[in-house]
Amino acid sequence: MRIPLAGLLGLCAALALGMGSAGAAADTPRQGSLNEIYATLATKKFVDLTHAFGPTTPHWKGFGEMKIRNLYTIDKAGFQVDEFCHVGQWGTHVDPPAHFHKGLKSVDQIDPKDMLMPLVILDVHDKVARNPDYVVSLDDVKAWEGRHGRIPEHAFVAMRTDWAKKWPDDAAMQNRDKAGVAHYPGWSMPVLQLLYEQRGIAASGHETTDTDPGTATTKDDYTLESWLLGTNHYQIEMLANLDQVPESGALVMVSFPKPEHGSGFPARVVAILP
Repeated sequence: MRIPLAGLLGLCAALALGMGSAGAAADTPRQGSLNEIYATLATKKFVDLTHAFGPTTPHWKGFGEMKIRNLYTIDKAGFQVDEFCHVGQWGTHVDPPAHFHKGLKSVDQIDPKDMLMPLVILDVHDKVARNPDYVVSLDDVKAWEGRHGRIPEHAFVAMRTDWAKKWPDDAAMQNRDKAGVAHYPGWSMPVLQLLYEQRGIAASGHETTDTDPGTATTKDDYTLESWLLGTNHYQIEMLANLDQVPESGALVMVSFPKPEHGSGFPARVVAILP
């Protein structure tokens, strides 16, 4: 049946008016669905993937120590205020792209949508136990995807090495030999390229102090970290409790303060288990 243009426009207008109340009603389930999602999430187990930090926190060799100064106390002033002085990259922390690259995202420019993600755990802790210099491989990713399917887009991928169990012993975290060479695990370029360029992940993280393995950072080689941040994505360093999270099916919430033009800051990272 052929309808004149004027009649068609009139029909569309009538349908639009008629759907107004239905559309409003349809909004209710959508709004309610967030409450339903929250009610579901509230029944789940939350796992803190964050180390508490303080003056003895393990840190990169080029940083000084953290200082805490008490300004006011409850006994004398009726309230407690402490002044904390430390670098941005302290404890479990976020490294934004601006940490290595001018003009890329600083901490305050990270999209909040990139702070709630599916959580993927690449578990290589058994291999690291045998070889502390182990770097994650494409075979590790292939094995994960063989068990769980393709790594989801916009995921947060964390490498589990159980290196966090050495916390807060800085010497154990660095694991230096007699020649001063650090021996701790790291990422590899093929895996990072696959994750960011082909799988489209949002961010990644690890338990060690660096993206690059210790044998590289001993020579001040941060090629992997520079490449990763150069993709304009962020990473989280010095994660904790990855041994308490399943390889697949969890969510992760990543939060941190919003320093203007910030090149890094301590973060709070929490997993929600399925």
